[in-house]
Amino acid sequence: MNIHDWWLTTAPILTAVGLKIIGAIVLYMVGRWLIGIATRTVSAVLTARNFDPTLQRYIANILGVLLNIVLVVAILGYFGVETTSFAALLAGVGLAIGAAWSGLLGNFAAGAFLIIFRPYKVGDYVVAGGVEGTVTEIGLFNTVITSPDNVVTIVGNGKVSGDTIKNFSAHAWRRVERTAQLAHGVDPLDAIARLKPALAAIPNVAADPAPDVEILDFNAMGTLLAVRPYCHTDHFWQVWFDTNKLIAATFAAANYPAPAVVQEERDSPARP
Repeated sequence: MNIHDWWLTTAPILTAVGLKIIGAIVLYMVGRWLIGIATRTVSAVLTARNFDPTLQRYIANILGVLLNIVLVVAILGYFGVETTSFAALLAGVGLAIGAAWSGLLGNFAAGAFLIIFRPYKVGDYVVAGGVEGTVTEIGLFNTVITSPDNVVTIVGNGKVSGDTIKNFSAHAWRRVERTAQLAHGVDPLDAIARLKPALAAIPNVAADPAPDVEILDFNAMGTLLAVRPYCHTDHFWQVWFDTNKLIAATFAAANYPAPAVVQEERDSPARP
C-alpha cells in the first residue's frame, strides 16, 4: 500500500477523531460556561434572600462539583464510553473514599448542619469543641476560633457538633461574676450602697439590667458580697478588670479593714 492509498484509508478516521476531539473541547468549554452561570445565579439568588455567606459557598461548591461530574459523564458518553459502567465505578470509588475519609466526611456533614441550624455565626464569642474564643471562620470541615490571647485554634466540625456549644453572643448582654470580701465589723449595707452607683459609672456597663450587689454568703472572714455588673460580650474583660479595680478603690476610700480569719478563743483549763 502506497502513501496515497494509506491516506485515503486513514483520512476519514483521522477526520472523525479530530471532529470528536474538537466537539469534546467545545462541549467542555460550553459546559464550564454553563456551570459558571448556574453557580453565579444560585449565589445571586441566595444573596438576594439574605442567606449566610458560608452557606452560599457550601451550596455553590456542591452544585459545582455535581455539575462537573455530569459534564465529565456527558463527554465520555459523547466518545462512546459506556457511562453506566463509569457510574458504577464512580460509585465504588466514592464508597472507598468514604470509608477512608469517614472522619473528614463526618466533619463535612457536621459543617453543613452547623450552617443550616446556625448555633453560632462568624463573630460570635463561643465555647465550642472545648475551645473558647471568637469564631473567625466556619469552613467546610473545620471551625476557626481565635482565643482571647490571640491564638488561632482549628476545631473539626464533627467535634463541635458532638459537644456542648455555649454562645455568649446570642443575647444582648452578659453578666460579670465577681465577689467582694468584707471584714468582720464592716456594714455590708454600707458597702452595697457604695458599690452600686460606682458600678453603674464603669464604661460599657449596661443600665438595664442594673448592676447587682447583694450579700452572697458569710464565712470565717466576714460577709461575702456578690458583685455583678452586666455588659455586652465585646466588653466583658474590660468590665471584669474595671470591676476588680473599683472594688479595691471603693473599699480603700471607705477605710475598710482587710479581711482576716477570726480565731475563736477557747477558755484555758482550770488549774488545780
